[in-house]
Amino acid sequence: MLEADIKEQLKEYFQLLEANVLIKASIGSDQKSKEMHSFLKELASLSSKLELKETSLARTPSFSLTAAGQETGVSFAGIPLGHELNSLVLALLQASGREPKVEAKLIKQIKNIEQEYNFETYISLSCNNCPDVVQALNIMSIINPNITHTMIDGAFFKGEVEEKSILAVPAIYLNGEFFKSGRLTLTKILEHLVGKIDNSELNEKDPYDVLIVGGGPAAASAAIYAARKGIKTAIVAERFGGQVLDTAEIENFIGQKNIEGSKLISKFKEHIEDYDIDLILSQKAKSLEKNELVELELESGAVLKSKTLIAATGASWRQLNIPGEAEFKNKGVAYCPHCDGPMFEDKDVAVIGGGNSGVEAAIDLAGIAKSVTLLEFLPELKADQVLQNRLEEIDNLKVIKNVDCQEIKGTDTVNAISYVERDSGQKQELDLDGVFVQIGLKANTDWLKDKVELNQYGEIITTANQSTNLAGVFAAGDCADSIYKQIVISIGSGASAALAAFDYLIRN
Repeated sequence: MLEADIKEQLKEYFQLLEANVLIKASIGSDQKSKEMHSFLKELASLSSKLELKETSLARTPSFSLTAAGQETGVSFAGIPLGHELNSLVLALLQASGREPKVEAKLIKQIKNIEQEYNFETYISLSCNNCPDVVQALNIMSIINPNITHTMIDGAFFKGEVEEKSILAVPAIYLNGEFFKSGRLTLTKILEHLVGKIDNSELNEKDPYDVLIVGGGPAAASAAIYAARKGIKTAIVAERFGGQVLDTAEIENFIGQKNIEGSKLISKFKEHIEDYDIDLILSQKAKSLEKNELVELELESGAVLKSKTLIAATGASWRQLNIPGEAEFKNKGVAYCPHCDGPMFEDKDVAVIGGGNSGVEAAIDLAGIAKSVTLLEFLPELKADQVLQNRLEEIDNLKVIKNVDCQEIKGTDTVNAISYVERDSGQKQELDLDGVFVQIGLKANTDWLKDKVELNQYGEIITTANQSTNLAGVFAAGDCADSIYKQIVISIGSGASAALAAFDYLIRN
């Protein structure tokens, strides 16, 4: 089940195990149980510190981790391959006694929780956002014996997914009740449980030379180029990775014929950790003031100061803003086909948007769903011709152009979408189970309104060296007004912004 190169990598990781870990597996006679048993035997064979033992657990097939004679509270109901293999490796290392890379104040907050919290997270192995949640809840379970967490692969337990009407992952349940859905950081989960985290220590940080706001390729590039100049550098972001984390396959990154978005981001982060860069995560920019220094107010209430600032906050999915979209978000309305696509197996879905992202989503979903209807506002699709050609080869995929979507309908979940044929004015209604919105991106620049000059699309207007109209403030990546939105272009603009910031520092 594990490829030879993966086995070799795991052997290296497992050399970091500090103590023995017992894997308790609940195995039945079904095919999925046999697959899990084979996987776990293969895994345990890679280290003398891993032992496999059969037992009875709440779900079959599933397995839990025990270390030093104590249950860790961590369980996996499914085979954690794909994006979740990292979650398993980290859980094994942390169960063995290795400290998780978490701020001391967060560890203290977790240890102080006295209530019993039993978390269950439904995931799909193709989901790029799920590992963040799984790893955060695993850490909490290992640190505090009052907390347990089970990762549940929706493909293994379809009955539970259908019973709970889960149409978006990750879907988190707490003590048997729905808790939250979607991407959540450890800090956000804690805030939902114990209230707002005290971030006052951020106010005490000395001013930076360069403060980079955002966590995507532009921010990573800017940070590395700035740090290499020997100046005091920091990144502040909600999460590290940006849109790239939500990208399944990247085939146009120079030097990599094909790489998953999450793996590329891991490489970026490893590179950043080679430098003295202050990485401040789980923080969102609220507003900007320019006094003697640039002052960045965060939504947590803290204020960071810097001599220069680079805005690299990227972009997020644009919404339709029609009736039913907000009401049925995560109840049939989705924005990530890679994450939520598996929840629509053998169902009828629509994809709205005829650009590259929309056509790619339709092609991907056609391999999962019963039928896919691609709806486009314009008379012609905007996607690359090579993608359009692929549409014609798919039997269960239909394209309807020149239509204006009016309303997403449903009861508990989505069951229809209405649209108007723009040439005839005739109104139509399409019965379906899900809607994937893929109509482009919107620059994340609300925190900069009335502070720097923006164009009609909300993008930051920049000069050739990525500077804005506000002295000492620069912009890079998808939040800036570059014509093309590509990873390599974001990386280049991030480097330019850092070099321009360094030049500004020298001259001022």
